Amino acid sequence: MNVQVAPERAAPVLPDAQIVTEVTNWTDRLFSFRLTRPASLRFRSGEFVMIGLMGENGKPLLRAYSIASPSWDETLEFYSIKVPDGPLTSKLQKIEVGDLVILRPKPVGTLVLDALLPGKRLYLMATGTGVAPFASLLRDPDIYAHYDEVILTHTCRELKDLDYGRNLIEQLPFDPLVGEDAAEKVRYFPTTTQEKSPSMGRITEWMSSGKLYRALGVPSLDAATDRVMICGSMGLNTDVKAICEAAGMSEGSNSQPGEFVLEKAFVG
Repeated sequence: MNVQVAPERAAPVLPDAQIVTEVTNWTDRLFSFRLTRPASLRFRSGEFVMIGLMGENGKPLLRAYSIASPSWDETLEFYSIKVPDGPLTSKLQKIEVGDLVILRPKPVGTLVLDALLPGKRLYLMATGTGVAPFASLLRDPDIYAHYDEVILTHTCRELKDLDYGRNLIEQLPFDPLVGEDAAEKVRYFPTTTQEKSPSMGRITEWMSSGKLYRALGVPSLDAATDRVMICGSMGLNTDVKAICEAAGMSEGSNSQPGEFVLEKAFVG
């Protein structure tokens, strides 16, 4: 893991541009970075914003990115994959501390607590960089006021791809704001699909077979008590949605809360 950190600096005068204050390379394909936060920006943990860089045609090249930092954080954290020929990520992966990144301060999204009905147990189900919004939610006190148990599942191809999520979980008990609640309520279930690990296979297979619930020592998915948030590949979104609906759950939204929600704005 390679980390660049900058000293504190004032936000730039240019509209919709923020300064890169930190860059962390987790693997040769995955990195996270922090930006200064506009004083006027307000968001709910789990939401996303549009960020990007200027394109070769002089126009902004923007993509939806979940904010990985909680709503109370003084800076904005993002977690991204490096795509060599990606229109944006081919450039974004080269940012350094002190560079400017465009940020459109209009947060939106469905992975928010307001979109779910009250419940007992909350599943946060992610693949790849889809763990980002859950990194935000897990560091927000509200999630622990709403649920007795929070289970993060994170599925990646290889073990090293899990490092960002694993680091998040390892640091949660030491968080001055949520540490005590997190230590008591958060459970972590990582799986890999290619590299051998203690828990191999797609999380949907673990759910369909019942192995997930047996491994966690909890009842099968129950619409009366369980709530689910989904963020990841299109396959994950589609398959977990089907599993939730088979359990009698309805999809929620900001205007009409339900038993499960998924992020449709992008594929992580």
